[in-house]
Amino acid sequence: MRILSIQSSVAYGHVGNGAAVFPLQRLGHDVWAVNTVHFSNHTGYHGWRGPLLDPADVADVITGIAELGVLPTCDAVLSGYLGAEAVGEVVLDAAARVREANPAVVYCCDPVLGDVGPGFFVRPGIPEFMRDRVVPAADVVTPNQFELEFLTARSVTSPTGLLTAVDALRDRGPRTVLVTSVRTDQTPAEDIEMVAADADGAWSVRTPLLPISVDGAGDLTAALFLAHSLTDGTRVALERTAAGVFAVLRATHETGRREIALVAAQEELVAPRKRFETTRLRCAPPAPLQ
Repeated sequence: MRILSIQSSVAYGHVGNGAAVFPLQRLGHDVWAVNTVHFSNHTGYHGWRGPLLDPADVADVITGIAELGVLPTCDAVLSGYLGAEAVGEVVLDAAARVREANPAVVYCCDPVLGDVGPGFFVRPGIPEFMRDRVVPAADVVTPNQFELEFLTARSVTSPTGLLTAVDALRDRGPRTVLVTSVRTDQTPAEDIEMVAADADGAWSVRTPLLPISVDGAGDLTAALFLAHSLTDGTRVALERTAAGVFAVLRATHETGRREIALVAAQEELVAPRKRFETTRLRCAPPAPLQ
């Protein structure tokens, strides 16, 4: 598969394209990486250096790719953190250009906005832009639970409430939704969940909750889920994504470092030692919300 990935880039560590490109390549995919920033390191550190690339320059890179005549061969577009609305416009235009060249393309958006605890960590206006413009244009979206609640204006405390919010998000355009970092009143204290849903149903998978929090894990998750869903369908993609992410986070915890251990766990991205079974939450597709 050929994947156009429009994300941030760092020299040290693994976030954005630094968390997505290597795993996708390790799974055998050809990645066209377009960078929106080029920082020394991710912003979770006390300081960083490097440029936020001009949206016109990002668009120019994409135009250069288009001029090679290869857009009809592109199977998927992947986007993540948006530093500015103008970059979001470039991403939307790129997805539209690829879709015009190949109507079968899949656009996967990781709507990076914030998380439980820190709240929003994007500039004002980005959450609404993501909700109103980007998410409706995507085929696949991968919010965490905090982001799902914002995007749907629904509080999630139970599995039923979670599915209601997922249905509301799917009614806005995306056909497949993956929700990460799920904790409901039915989630054991020692576990964390991912839930995926499409027109064929909804599934949940639980993995042990590791005592770490690292940047780039969401970028990795979105990349793996997109890759696996292109070849395996939603349920199997959920299982394989959970296994791959858990393997990387377990290796990261063992190293004691704050950067995800992609190289150390690279074999498990392809063939994880530990697998996790999905639980079907719903069989029949839901009726459209009123």
